[in-house]
Amino acid sequence: MASKLTELAIDCADPGALSRFWCAVLDYEVQLIEEDLITIGSPAVPEGRNRPGPVPPTLTFVQVPEPKTVKNRLHLDINPTDRDQAEEVRRLLDLGARPADVGQGADATWVVLADPEGNEFCVLAGRHP
Repeated sequence: MASKLTELAIDCADPGALSRFWCAVLDYEVQLIEEDLITIGSPAVPEGRNRPGPVPPTLTFVQVPEPKTVKNRLHLDINPTDRDQAEEVRRLLDLGARPADVGQGADATWVVLADPEGNEFCVLAGRHP
């Protein structure tokens, strides 16, 4: 048996603010609050890592003292489920995301945004897993 992806840990300055942003983006809910971290996950699969087979990964926001300084080496790609890419980008900008340039070029089929702490992520078009 192979491993399965169950959680992504994200360093940040404010786990509360970042978890609220990503809960709104992904329609997740808070699953765990500890002193310096907050974990969010899908309400449809609350058992997460204990469930056999693939599951939507949880996101754990861990407070760290140092700020983000360079482009992420790992980033999230998201797919709108009930609207087109342009409508989803507008919604995410309203939630506090901002446009980001990581050298993607004008002809890219994805849109690069940054969350409120500057972590880049992409909004894909036409690819729904």
